[in-house]
Amino acid sequence: MAHKVQISGFAGTHEEARVVDAFALLFKISEEKAASLLSRLPLVIKEGLDAEIAGKYAANLQRIGLRVEIIAPPVDELVAAYVPSEKTAALPRAELQNSEQPGFKFTIEGRPDYAFLTVQIPASQTLKVEASAMATMDTSLKMKTKLKGGFGRFLTGESLFLNDFTAENVAGEIGIAPAAPGDLAHVYLRGETIFLQNSAFVACDPAVTLETKWQGFTKGFFSGESFFLVRASGKGDLWFNTYGGMIELDVEGDYVVDTGNIVAFTDGLEYSISKIGGYKSLFFSGEGLVCRFKGKGKVWIQTRTAGAFVSWAHWFRPVKSSN
Repeated sequence: MAHKVQISGFAGTHEEARVVDAFALLFKISEEKAASLLSRLPLVIKEGLDAEIAGKYAANLQRIGLRVEIIAPPVDELVAAYVPSEKTAALPRAELQNSEQPGFKFTIEGRPDYAFLTVQIPASQTLKVEASAMATMDTSLKMKTKLKGGFGRFLTGESLFLNDFTAENVAGEIGIAPAAPGDLAHVYLRGETIFLQNSAFVACDPAVTLETKWQGFTKGFFSGESFFLVRASGKGDLWFNTYGGMIELDVEGDYVVDTGNIVAFTDGLEYSISKIGGYKSLFFSGEGLVCRFKGKGKVWIQTRTAGAFVSWAHWFRPVKSSN
């Protein structure tokens, strides 16, 4: 329901100047704007939230030294929300319940620059997570590391290290921070298959099958990526991340994407790597290799590439003087 988060004042045990600084940092605004906003208390800082998200906003604001109230919707709005209108009365029951997310309960914060995933793991259930991505976790969770793809493939780089986090006796919460600064996407698979760039995988339901798929010399070497893709299939939650922002594209027919910008794509799309322009463009312009998709499906792309960033940062590196 549409809860509001309202700041009613400063907590007595905190210095106001430090609270203003922390508020500016939390909302990524200037200290002057933060001071101006906090001078007009009480102030509704966020609205249209469900109870759980409103509670998290309130907790963060209280942590930096503010008194916060969560304003629930009026009773008449709550009643209206559960009384079907003429429009919704004719809909199937499944559509009336489409606000209920299947699979694990989760939140994604810090988007789109530094997305952070928090997943609730019910008792006796397990979540597969990219190795080294765990940032926080309840002490009730138990971790076990697995090598996906086998040791032979590990020697060629064609493997994934995965950590299984299991809530053995009671439910637990895990916070996941991907290595790359960027956004996170979630897909609930219902028997579909998605191919991921090998560095994009973040976490998944254990019912989702992960396999490495050889791209071949041409597709792998000339794409500038590793020699394999991750094939995710089955039923359950799947999370993957990008370097930079993420854009989901619907493809029908032919579509061309720079190889460094591809994050994921659905099964059924044919793809091939080719150069655009001549060899001079390939080696001197920074462009030249693209992935040509054909068919109908979805492609997820990232708005930045690591290679382009390295090329840009190269000119700012410290250089020793010859003197």
